[in-house]
Amino acid sequence: MAAARSLRTVLLVLLAVAAVAAAACGHRDAKNAAGETVVELRRGNGPDPDSLDPHKARAMEAMVVLRDLFEGLTRLDHQAAPIPGQAASWTVSDDGLVYTFKLRPDLKWSNGDPLVAEDFAAGLRRLVDPLTASQYAQVVGVIRNAPDIIAGKKPVAELGVAAPDDRTVVITLGTPAPYLPGLMAHPSTAPLHRPSLARLGERFTRPGEQVSNGAFVLKEWLQGSYIRAVRNTHYWNNAANKIDVVKFLQIADENAELRAYRSGELHFTAVVPRGQFDWIEQNLAKELHISPQLTIYYYGFNLDRALFRNLKVRRALSMVIDRERLADSVLRVGELPAYGWVPPGVFNYGAQSSDYAKEPVAERIVKARALLAEAGYTREKPLRFELRYNTGEVHAKVAVAVASMWKEALGVEAQLTAVEFKSLFQDVDRRDVDVFRFSWVGDYNDPYTFLQYLKSDFGINLPHYKSAPYDALLAQASQQTDLTRRRELLEQAERTMLADQPLIPLYFYVNKHLVKPEVQGWYDNMMNVMYSQDLSLAPSP
Repeated sequence: MAAARSLRTVLLVLLAVAAVAAAACGHRDAKNAAGETVVELRRGNGPDPDSLDPHKARAMEAMVVLRDLFEGLTRLDHQAAPIPGQAASWTVSDDGLVYTFKLRPDLKWSNGDPLVAEDFAAGLRRLVDPLTASQYAQVVGVIRNAPDIIAGKKPVAELGVAAPDDRTVVITLGTPAPYLPGLMAHPSTAPLHRPSLARLGERFTRPGEQVSNGAFVLKEWLQGSYIRAVRNTHYWNNAANKIDVVKFLQIADENAELRAYRSGELHFTAVVPRGQFDWIEQNLAKELHISPQLTIYYYGFNLDRALFRNLKVRRALSMVIDRERLADSVLRVGELPAYGWVPPGVFNYGAQSSDYAKEPVAERIVKARALLAEAGYTREKPLRFELRYNTGEVHAKVAVAVASMWKEALGVEAQLTAVEFKSLFQDVDRRDVDVFRFSWVGDYNDPYTFLQYLKSDFGINLPHYKSAPYDALLAQASQQTDLTRRRELLEQAERTMLADQPLIPLYFYVNKHLVKPEVQGWYDNMMNVMYSQDLSLAPSP
């Protein structure tokens, strides 16, 4: 009997090992309902998206999925430069104010309906419509009349977009915007399938109901687990797509994502856990991809609170953070310490930094203590507040490190509170926070995508920073056709903002992915944009 049990145990172990080995081989081939072989790409994608409505979504995880589901007038190439998408070509007027996009012939929606120029115009109108309440509406504020429409001062019909015929989209700007072609690749500028919205209302974005125009169609979303999209056979470039199904695994915990990758559940990860980075470098070096990213990690102040309307408090808290130590000892995967807001390497821009950036930390601490004392806080009467961040290993480590620096240098008592990502969004929107963790991902390779974020009327200005001089500099820059003068004004605006310290820049991201060898066509770029349709999977061994 014992021998039988022992033999059974050995067989079970062998079966388990075989299952793991099969998973580790990529488990590339799946079957559809008809029993046909399909190619399924499995991507790690962090926590759940906040929405899959292209005109309302704002989380980075949502944008990853939406870039597969929808295609704008343009898309991005492997270097994140704009190239033709649904539009085959475009021209711009001599004054830089009128862009004319010519659509490809015979475009269709995923249900086979014809896709026409008016669908793009309708999408942009829905984006700026106050009833949509999109926090991305101001991204297209450069389009004529958009600011007044967003503010409810003009009707949506007066937006500077027109469709003179089914294949022509004309966008008229209020001020020159050389970055417009890149902006038209952003999911928020997606076209609108008007019959779906009319029939279903806000339910038109649900899996199985959503009609899209990208390479894939949304079929399933199991909250906290995965999102599944399948090939859109009506997509104009479907013949070049080597992927039948994309499965986005929504895994918020970095270590759990690594385990899923190692067991063969993922073809590539969204991130790489810092706590295991040394092991990864030693054991998975050939699968590790690291590159610069157009993203900043920051702590925002709730400037609606009296405590944080005091510049001396904000400045003191920022000055004592040793960002170099944070990058080298806590993060440890190549992130760059951030003393400015716009990341280095942005096209036609010089990186700016706070005036204390080059001072030794010890000198900064002395000055910060004096500032805090002037604000009425000492070790005997410590400054107390809550630092709220979303759950995740890196966010917890950064919060503990920064709170320790505040405590050691200033006697500050920061209560650390971790919440789910959606809850953090809601808390910040309700202004139910003191200091909060967030990041900002550039929507196009231009400094304005960062500087606009802190414009007083920008919907995603989470600290609620309001500065007339800052807004005026951005307004002046937006009138410039001289790119050198535009750059000077934008750099001056950033310096103005940094002196006001409405937030604490901590570090600039790098892209960090683990990629299985069978993934073909992989590329890295500053925007961290990777379209699933650009990839393929090598045949299973």
